[in-house]
Amino acid sequence: MKLISNEILVDSYFKAVSLHLEDDFVELLLEEIRRRQINLDYYRQGDAQVS
Repeated sequence: MKLISNEILVDSYFKAVSLHLEDDFVELLLEEIRRRQINLDYYRQGDAQVS
């Protein structure tokens, strides 16, 4: 997980949620987001470009 950028991580999280992927996978992504202290609200509000 440490090798992927914050943007890819956040994008993967939102895609996993929208595709209703396994809860364990979504939680794994969310744990890494929390570990990196990424503010998901920033991405949700459209302030940042996520591919």
